[in-house]
Amino acid sequence: MEPVVLRGHHLLCVHGFRGMGYSPDFVVKMGEIVERIRDNEQDFPIQVVKGFDETCQVCPHKGSTRCEAAPDSEEHVQTLDQNVFRHLGITPGEVYLKSELVQRTRERVSPDDLAHLCEGCSWLSYGVCKEGITELRKGKNPEPS
Repeated sequence: MEPVVLRGHHLLCVHGFRGMGYSPDFVVKMGEIVERIRDNEQDFPIQVVKGFDETCQVCPHKGSTRCEAAPDSEEHVQTLDQNVFRHLGITPGEVYLKSELVQRTRERVSPDDLAHLCEGCSWLSYGVCKEGITELRKGKNPEPS
């Protein structure tokens, strides 16, 4: 089975995702990935990367080699990725089972950690990310609306 390819910070985004995104195609793609990750019956490999992943491929801000949402977007998303790699103790380029990544997130990330891990993220102010991590820590999977 080919691994799902996800960049570091998207490993956290999947728990707070509620159907918002950068474009309809992005929302659909992220929704598909979120549904698989939240399905407790499925386990599959995920390759964690520090660059474009499967959701980036349909993002309207994807340039040829970097995120072009704003002049500093690439540096910003790279910082978010590095924050998550460090916090979860994972290595870019490596493949992990989904269950292992979800368990590490449940054990190592508290809702209050997001203020640092996701600093500057435009989605943080909606509160859905904190809600998602809170539910994950309770052993629940939020519904992807």
